[in-house]
Order: sequence, then structure tokens, then C-alpha cells
Amino acid sequence: MGSSRNSQRKLRLDPDLVSALRDARHVCVLTGAGISAESGVPTFRDAQQGLWAKYDPHQLATPEAFEENPELLWRWYRWRRELVAEANPNPGHLALTQLAELVPRLTLVTQNVDGLHQRAGSHDVIEFHGNLFDDRCHAEGCVVVHNQQAAVPVCPNCGANLRPGVVWFGETIPENVRNQSFAAAADCSVFLSVGTSSLVYPAAGLADIARENCAIVAEINPNPTLHAETYDFAIVGNAGVVLPKLVESLAT
Repeated sequence: MGSSRNSQRKLRLDPDLVSALRDARHVCVLTGAGISAESGVPTFRDAQQGLWAKYDPHQLATPEAFEENPELLWRWYRWRRELVAEANPNPGHLALTQLAELVPRLTLVTQNVDGLHQRAGSHDVIEFHGNLFDDRCHAEGCVVVHNQQAAVPVCPNCGANLRPGVVWFGETIPENVRNQSFAAAADCSVFLSVGTSSLVYPAAGLADIARENCAIVAEINPNPTLHAETYDFAIVGNAGVVLPKLVESLAT
């Protein structure tokens, strides 16, 4: 904790970025695995440890794999849910809830499925890849609330197997999620890319949409991405340090 505080004191933000945020009418934020990693949430591949290390990711995250062995996938996702349930929002998550109160409009898009933004107090989060804790009907796609304890729960409406509410390899992003995200990126005056590699499309394309529509784009990442040099600002650091400092600068 001490080293984090020292890093935060040493951090110097570009005053032009602070000014741009202060003048922004709409800020769009995209978050990736990096912000959740600071809460101890393992990335999808990092979670493949112990009994799960022998499995290829595609064996645990495709519709075909689910149809072939739904019980195996449910065991995997229940284990992941247990891991995530032990994590708590970090200062980066909390800072985004504060940022939303300091700007006229903030749209938060996340590639994460852990729900930590909502637990931190963020509202109307656009979950690009779904939510780990939702159960969806595999046939109809709707979210289902139930209290079944079966190894493979079934939809009470149609009897099809229920599945975790995440987007798997080979599946498309839901149209409403794509439309909301793309519209926000096109409309915003400042776009923040936080803790994401900017390699996974279509989410990685949001920054491009923002730039094409004359928004100021800033990256916050402990390791600069391949796109960092093309952005207006690239801040090297953890979200849990940089975002609170950014909020502090805006509030003063």
C-alpha cells in the first residue's frame, strides 16, 4: 500500500489532459482486464491453473464445447465465479464512479465480465462481453433468474440448458451492446482506454471511432500498447493509481 501511495504522489498528469476532461461534455471509458487484475481477478488464461491447466481455452469458451460437455463448462464457470466473488473493487473502479459525478456525461464500457464496476457504484455499465454471474437460456439468449442447484440448470420457460451469460469465442457481440458502445465512442469528446491491450476487436476499435470523430484519446496502462504512440496521451501506470489522481486533479 505504501509503494502505491508513493507512486501516486510522484505521478504528474499532463495539464492538457486534465483541461480536456474538465471541458468535456461526454467522456467515454473503455476498461479491460488490467483494472480487474488490480483487484486480484485472474485473466481468462491466467485462471487456467491447477485442474484446469490441461484445457485449451477453446475447450472452455465456445458454444460447441458447451453443447458437447455442458457439465464441464459449468464446473469451470462456477469455479471462476468463486474466484471473482472474493475480489473487491479497487481505487480505479471507485475513481470512475467519482469521475461520473464530475463530468456532464460518462459512458462506461467494459470488456470485463466480473461486475466490479457495478459493485463500485457505477451505473448503466455497458458489458461488452456479458456478465459472469448471469445465466442465459442457450436457446433463446434471455437472462433467467432461478434457484436451481443442478449440475446443468435448465430454462424454466423452454427446457433448454442454461449457460453462463458471457460472450464466447466465435459469438458476436449483442447488437444493442455494439450500437450503444459505437455511438458513445462517436459522440464523446474524451475517450479513456484503461487497462486494455487494445488488441481484441471490436472493442479495440472504439478508440479508433473516437479519434475519427475528433475526440481526445488517452491510454492508461502499466505497459504501453502498440497504439500508445498514436493516441493524444499515454499514461504509464496502474488504473488504481492514475484514475484517483485524475479525479483529484479535476476536483481541485
